[in-house]
Amino acid sequence: MINGLHHATIATHDIDRIVAFYCDVIGFRLVSRGGWEPGQPDIDAIVGLKQSSAKAAMLQAGNAFLEVFEYMTPRGAAPDPDRPVSDCGFTHIGLNVVDIDAEYARLSANGMRFHAPPTDVGGSTLRATYGRDPDGNVIELVEVKSRDHPYHLAMAPTPHPAD
Repeated sequence: MINGLHHATIATHDIDRIVAFYCDVIGFRLVSRGGWEPGQPDIDAIVGLKQSSAKAAMLQAGNAFLEVFEYMTPRGAAPDPDRPVSDCGFTHIGLNVVDIDAEYARLSANGMRFHAPPTDVGGSTLRATYGRDPDGNVIELVEVKSRDHPYHLAMAPTPHPAD
């Protein structure tokens, strides 16, 4: 039985920068840091790489985790910071927010670039916008304004750090 989404993962060339962004700007909480050295056949089998090594961090926001890897070996290709969301594969993570306009202003002031300001989607019960982290990964901010909307999550908001 699948209970729900546990985590999504981002690979980066600068784990310290990405962890700082997601913790200090977005408001995730650092749960753990670690990684592995080459010569771990069990990990190599899971990730499908040979002689892999990486730094790792697990972050939490609300009911889900975001895992971050910086592969030291093999070193991955640098991301295109403007890759289109129409490319196949995971295209973005969606964050449940309260007061999307305030979050848009706060995150913009902290250097996050957005495709557009928050916009009503399908009427006035849902507002959304896409922005990008320092590596160009897309983050959707979603504010579901009606408890009757099928996308509403009954959960307390995660506090974010003061500006």
